[in-house]
Amino acid sequence: MPKKADYALAELERRWRGIFETLAAGGEVPPATRLRTEGYMLAVVDLGLATEEALTRAMEACYLECFGEGLQPGWRELQPFPEVPGFGRRAPVFPSTSD
Repeated sequence: MPKKADYALAELERRWRGIFETLAAGGEVPPATRLRTEGYMLAVVDLGLATEEALTRAMEACYLECFGEGLQPGWRELQPFPEVPGFGRRAPVFPSTSD
């Protein structure tokens, strides 16, 4: 893999990790952060540094590391490339009334 491709993948992994670690901790990620990452993913593919499939596999591996579980099978059908899955952990729900 050329040095440019190594740099691009390392940068994407840094961005994905930042997004997924924040979401896994219950935080919020600004839409601009996801959109910039998605734009970078498109640029990497357009420049021929990686394929959509390779980036999707790498992103899924990063998601697994951060969340401890993988994405649901077929998730890419609902969120086409280059969308970054922005699912956080589900917040606990407590009743606010007595009934």
